[in-house]
Amino acid sequence: MSHYENDHDDALAQRLRGLPGERVPPATVWQRIAAELEQSPRTEPAVAAPAISVNAVPARRRAHRHWPRYAAAAVVVALVGVASMLLLPQQPAASVAVEESSLQHQANTITYQYRQAMATIPQDEVAAELQPALRELDESAGSIRSAIAQSPDADFLLGQLQRTYALRLELTRKGVNPTGLST
Repeated sequence: MSHYENDHDDALAQRLRGLPGERVPPATVWQRIAAELEQSPRTEPAVAAPAISVNAVPARRRAHRHWPRYAAAAVVVALVGVASMLLLPQQPAASVAVEESSLQHQANTITYQYRQAMATIPQDEVAAELQPALRELDESAGSIRSAIAQSPDADFLLGQLQRTYALRLELTRKGVNPTGLST
């Protein structure tokens, strides 16, 4: 060391010796910390697992050591699956089917008639600019049918479905026959 560095170290050492040996926070700080500790939930400290080097056990032995556990787990899952299929009562297929309401039956009839009418119109001749409107009408009809399934007592939905199908048919016919004459 040069004499210059030693002088600098002495000055630093003198300044360090001039610092107070211990700083104690005011009592209010300790009271605030104690209050926060009482309010926060206590959790148990995590226990550190012993550090085992992966390299200590050869990879082949590690894989060999775990396969019986996986095989046993697979066997248990398979046995539970087979036992549940054999022991649980199976419902007959007829009782699974849900009865449709009168309104749903009428909606199905209207939909069937609409599809028959649409089958008579060549869909590939419909003007391209009408396609977005036709898709929107189809989505509306689907939404109305969903609403009928959810609320089988809402009779007004049947009228909405009829009007939507009628509008869809009329727009499709006008798209095929652009002169506006009804076919």
